[in-house]
Amino acid sequence: MYANDRDQELRCEQTGQMIYHAEEAAGHQRTLLVGDLNLNPFEKGVVMASGLHAAMTKATARERKRTVGGTQYRYFYNPMWGHFGDRTPGPPGTYYYSRGADVSYFWHMFDQVLIRPDLIERFDDETLQVLAAAGSTPLIGQNGRPTASDHLPISFKLNL
Repeated sequence: MYANDRDQELRCEQTGQMIYHAEEAAGHQRTLLVGDLNLNPFEKGVVMASGLHAAMTKATARERKRTVGGTQYRYFYNPMWGHFGDRTPGPPGTYYYSRGADVSYFWHMFDQVLIRPDLIERFDDETLQVLAAAGSTPLIGQNGRPTASDHLPISFKLNL
């Protein structure tokens, strides 16, 4: 989170390359990347072709790849875009941070699920959620912000 933009982009480029080489070695592209990226879905490292190349729509990701500067890059689908803000069934993000600066997003979606096109049909969109509770234990306080941890967990089903 505190790294500069170029450092974060570089880490995403390196991660994208590691995933590409692992897929080549495994002989398939049924890859699922889940975790705290310390980036929002709209940030460069997540969306740029040489980074994680995660698209906000299934239709775009189903194109499988695109060519930029003569190099082909594989897509991921990032369903977390649809879980941002007040018009979602759960909390408006997975991480809350109020900066003392002119620009503050307040809510972030650092915890993400990225899915290669080969797994899109096995991903159950309806089950993806940012959790506000773990069983009967609330994870957010009266102010709607995380209390038990600085991040809220995500949950989803992948039908294998």
